[in-house]
Amino acid sequence: MADLTMARLHEAMTVLYAISLVFYFIDYLNKDAKAHRIAFWLVSIVWVMQSVFLGLYITETHRFPILSLFEGIYFYAWLLVTISILLHCLYRVDLPVFFLNVIGFIFISIHTFAPNQIAQSPVGDSLISELLIIHITFAILSYVAFSLSFVFSTLYLILYNVLKKKKWTKQWTRLPSLDQAQKGMSSALLTGIPFLLISLILGLQWGFASFDHFSIFDAKIIGSFISLLIYCLILFGYRKGKLHTTMYAWTQVYAFLIIIINFFLGSRLSSFHFWN
Repeated sequence: MADLTMARLHEAMTVLYAISLVFYFIDYLNKDAKAHRIAFWLVSIVWVMQSVFLGLYITETHRFPILSLFEGIYFYAWLLVTISILLHCLYRVDLPVFFLNVIGFIFISIHTFAPNQIAQSPVGDSLISELLIIHITFAILSYVAFSLSFVFSTLYLILYNVLKKKKWTKQWTRLPSLDQAQKGMSSALLTGIPFLLISLILGLQWGFASFDHFSIFDAKIIGSFISLLIYCLILFGYRKGKLHTTMYAWTQVYAFLIIIINFFLGSRLSSFHFWN
């Protein structure tokens, strides 16, 4: 009965999240302050519900809920909602908040309506360690940073195209300036790279300490190092002046797609990775 109640509450939370996106979209099209307030308060309610569920799960399991793909998706979505609220309160940037919530809604939906067996993970019972928890935490933080770089890169491309074609309307007034978008994707890039690097280092340490025969030639590990290399090359190209304006933005959009592919497909193809 308790499980059924929790499932219904998660579904209600997802519905509230969807409604908030509708109001965000209305606000974006019409610059409707009332719709904007409703959307923000609905997202705030979603965040409170997520935080309560997160707290209850931690209390029940006596551990941080990041040890499976199912749990990691939920924590990732919670971080996205948290950052969207902070951006709204501190910087008053509306469109980045909207896009972050779209991504968060996608992952909340995946978590809510995925088959129950995805939650089964041998890690929770056999290989819990502080090193593993820190490794996964840094990995999720890097995904959040790269999500931000993707959002700002997309907004940069939209704004650049609008200005180039001289099709500026009131719907575009919520966009950040080109300079703000570029600084946003650069800051997110600079944050995500060290987070991912630290995650990979700790993950390798955990792997060598936990397995008698540990190989780095695993699909998830290789994919993660490729992703890190791509982002490092993007940063290097930007600092050297070889990547600029739209090319700089497009490379981060493509890099984020590689991150998403590695997040799901790499885990599926991994021979040992416990987020399967």
